[in-house]
Amino acid sequence: MTVGIREAYRRALDDCGTQVQRVGPDRWRAPTPCSGWDVRTLVNHLVQESLLVPELLSGRSAGEVGGLFEGDLLGDDPVKAFDVAAAAAVRATEPPDVLGRVVRLSFGDVSGEEYLTELFADALIHTWDLSTAIGPPVRLDPELVRRCAEWFAGAEEACRQSGVIGEQPPLPADADPQTRLLAAWGRHG
Repeated sequence: MTVGIREAYRRALDDCGTQVQRVGPDRWRAPTPCSGWDVRTLVNHLVQESLLVPELLSGRSAGEVGGLFEGDLLGDDPVKAFDVAAAAAVRATEPPDVLGRVVRLSFGDVSGEEYLTELFADALIHTWDLSTAIGPPVRLDPELVRRCAEWFAGAEEACRQSGVIGEQPPLPADADPQTRLLAAWGRHG
């Protein structure tokens, strides 16, 4: 049985948080696999996404939230900023009706379930990005890799066309599921 999206999102954020806690003081400016992003920029992005979750799931549109969470959200304690934002995001996903809510994003309306799925996938892939930047790259939770790959098979082309992900690198015939997923996201894993 496939893990539910709320549980998948929580677990992906937990795994990501484990990597955030591993960032040493000298690694915050280390480059990541995300073009033009260092570790601090990547973690700031994840905090921004997490802070948006309660706002968007409560019915506010992306336009209404506007630039509320722009700039440096990490301050002097990036680990705490991540932990607080992630906990608030997870709490916002708990109401029974959240998956059926309409979430008004900048590019259009999606269901709460689709929104959480996109957030889950982003957190999962960025967990690998972060671990790669601070070393060594982690093995992602195989159940979460499977869940993400199932969803991404239908979303990959749209993501690639919109420029959200890069070109898929060549894969060896015996590539494992994690390597295949990372390649689909334009990563050399």
